[in-house]
Order: sequence, then C-alpha cells, then structure tokens
Amino acid sequence: MRNIETDILLVGGGIMSATLGVLLHQLDPTLNITMVEQLPDVALESSDALNNAGTGHAGYCELNYTPQANDGSIAIERALEINAAFEVSLQFWANLVEQKILPTPSHFINKTPHLSLVWGEKNVAFLKHRFELLKQHPLFSDMQYSEDHAQLSRWMPLIMANREPKEKLAATFVAHGADVDFGALTRQLVGYLKTQANFTLLSNTQVKKLKKIKNEWHVGLLNKASKHAKTINAKFVFLGAGGGALPLLQLANVAESEGYGGFPVSGQWLICQNPAVIQQHTVKVYGKAAVGAPPMSVPHLDTRKINGKSALLFGPFAGFTTKFLKQGSALDLAKSLKVNNLKAMLGVGRHHMDLTKYLVKEANQTHEQRMDALREFLPQANSADWKLANAGQRVQIIKKCEKKWGKLEFGTEIVATQDGSLAALLGASPGASVSVQAMIHVIEQCFGTQLKHQVWNEKLKSLIPSYGQSLIVDSDLLRKVRKHTLSTLQLTQ
Repeated sequence: MRNIETDILLVGGGIMSATLGVLLHQLDPTLNITMVEQLPDVALESSDALNNAGTGHAGYCELNYTPQANDGSIAIERALEINAAFEVSLQFWANLVEQKILPTPSHFINKTPHLSLVWGEKNVAFLKHRFELLKQHPLFSDMQYSEDHAQLSRWMPLIMANREPKEKLAATFVAHGADVDFGALTRQLVGYLKTQANFTLLSNTQVKKLKKIKNEWHVGLLNKASKHAKTINAKFVFLGAGGGALPLLQLANVAESEGYGGFPVSGQWLICQNPAVIQQHTVKVYGKAAVGAPPMSVPHLDTRKINGKSALLFGPFAGFTTKFLKQGSALDLAKSLKVNNLKAMLGVGRHHMDLTKYLVKEANQTHEQRMDALREFLPQANSADWKLANAGQRVQIIKKCEKKWGKLEFGTEIVATQDGSLAALLGASPGASVSVQAMIHVIEQCFGTQLKHQVWNEKLKSLIPSYGQSLIVDSDLLRKVRKHTLSTLQLTQ
C-alpha cells in the first residue's frame, strides 16, 4: 500500500494547529494540509472552553506578568510583550471576520472588562506602582485605577456587595478586555478548513511513529476505532498537541528535543449554579497568586460565554497529576523520563519541592476550603450555589540548567529542527491568546524561504497589518490597529 502524501501535517486539533492551518492556507491555498486528532473531534482538550481560563491574555489583569523584585521594583516588559502579541491575534481574527471565514464575533469573543483586585496595604502599594508604570505606555493608556469603594462598586458590584467600608482595596480596570471561547474559535477555524478541497481531518487517530527519511517525515498512524494503520509522508510536521507535544517530540528523536522535560499541573473550577448570581457579575477579576503557587493558579472570578451561554467560574485550583493530557495516561510522566532529560527532571524535583507540596495540598482541599478562597472575592458566596469541575491539563517546560541541573519555565516555547521540517509548541500560558504570534514564529523558522517571496510577505501583512513592525515602539500604528480590531470584533460596544 502506498503511503499518503501531504505537504503539511498538523498533529493535534486545538487552537494552535487550527491557527497554523488557516495561516498556511491563506499564504498558499495550493498546500495539501492534513490534521490528525486522537479524540473524536477537535478542541476537546486544552482548547475546550472549560479547560482554559477563556481570558484574552493581554497583561491587563494578570499580575504574574509584572513580577516584583526584592527591592520593590516592578518589571513590565513581559506584560508589554504579551499585550502586543494579543493585538496580533486580534488583527488576524478581525481579518477573518471581514473575509467571512469567522462568523459574528460574539460567537467566539466578547467584550469583558479586565480587573486586577488586591487587598492589604502592601498589595495596594504594589498595584498602584504597577498601574503608574503601565499607564505611561500607549499599550496600557486606557487602564484606570481606584481605591474608592464607590468606584469599585460600579466596576464589580457583586464583589463589593456588603463589604466592610474601611477594608483596604484597590483595583485596575480596562474596559476593552476580552473573553474568548477558544473551543468555539477552533471549531470555526477547522470548519473553514474542511470546506477546502486540499484539507483532510483524521479524528480518532494516534501518531505511533515519527521518522525522518531523506526529505520527508514518515508518520505512522493508527485509527483507534477501526485499528487500521497507515503511514503519511509529510514535508512538514507541526506538533501542536498541548501536553502531548513533548512525548511526540521525543518520539521524533531529533537533537533539538534533548534535555526537555515536562511538569504536569491539573486544574479545577468552582462553577456557579445560581442564575441570579451569574447575571450580577459581568467582568473578569484577577487576584494575586499565593506564595509558591504556579502562575496558572492565579485566582480569578470570571464571567464567561461558553457555547453562547453566560457562566460564572472561580479558580483555577491547581492539582497534582502525572497525566500530560486530561484524557491521557497516569504513566505519561514516567514515560517522558529519558537519559537526556533525567538530570534536568531531578534538578527541578529537588529545587521545586515546595511547588509539589503546594499542588498536593491544593488537590486535597475540601469544598468548604475552596469556598473560603472564593469568599475572599465574594464574601457572601453560598456553598450550595457552587460545584467543582475539572479544568484542563498543562505541562510546564523543564529545561537543562548548569547551576540547578534543570529549570522550570511557565511560558510557551517553539522547538524547531534546524532544517525547518518539524516544529513543536511546548508550555502553557499565555498559550491560546498568543496563538497567532506563536504560529507566525513557526512560519518564520520553518518557511523562511517562502517568506522571502513577495507574495507570502505581502499576504501576511494584509492578514496582520502590524507584521514586521513593533506595536510596543510604534504608538501611531498601535492606535490605528487597535481602533480597527476593537471595532471589527465588537469589543467597543
């Protein structure tokens, strides 16, 4: 039996693969693109609405993007980078809406003000200083700050109801924040690709083998339902399988994968069951992470649009697991241990024992203990109104480190082979929010020759008007781009 030939093989049916697929199809409609997903449909793992925060991460409310040093100074560079990267996503989605590739924006993105909320003298001083630094930059020029209870009540009435008037609180507010249903967005992007003659989706299909032969990747596939095996020859392979990307990268056995390990973290939400409470909260309110907590566990009380319906979630509560995917195996962590990453894994285990203890403690909390955390945001919260639900899995990156053997990183990272024939996306937050910028990086690393051609370059600039320029540096370009995207995506209404 002859092997199936394809130009592009996308492994994983989440937001990353879907974004890369649409980008490449827009740049060259003649490319044959195949997507492989081991579950029955796309967007059932990390991209599913309940498996992520749904926040359009822009640094407006996430305090972990502006760390404070021991001397009291606050670094804002990470927040600027993430904000600019999210603007790239907004530009791409706006273009697809204008092309009618994406439907009415409210089907996947909704205007939802972003707030940071802190209490106590020390935290209030931190937030005020953070605001003063960010406010000076055009990216954050619309941010507001207040310690006034009356103003805070206008921004977040449910949280401020029945609070002690003398309680020391402060918040920042950005009106044009976004709530994104990345599951709906992924399904819409893949739905568009499925209308194209040269796109194929293979669901219920696992990758069992990845081997480079001459100038092609020979990828062994197994259909989980029929048990039928086949091989695809692909000129380029993208591993966008969330927590499953690391094992696949190891399976490819490329030099670039050496030394990488993964630290899995699970998550849970408290979900409100009372419609009367849900309708009183229409914003995203982020707090400050507890000491020793991973960034993904920063507590927040969020209004969400999930499959078109309003919801109210609090969390996430982190947990300890050995699975790399929500529907993965308890042996995932053990199987990821290799000779080339064992030292790095042991180093992280030795130097981050406090994190492991924190995760185990979080996983063993009672319902009332979780409610106590919620009541810091919502003092009048009724335990009967809330139920616990599992969120998604995240695999944080572990890399070699000479000093400590291994280091744990909480961002996203693209690993690409020197010849550009294979790329993988590792890591978690800000993940989906910067999917477009991340996939542009993949294209730049792996399709550099094509990008030198005028057709690709001009097409990319039409899709993303700021491409090749810095929104951090060019304030005029930022104002022009932001005005257009916010209007097109209906985030100003």
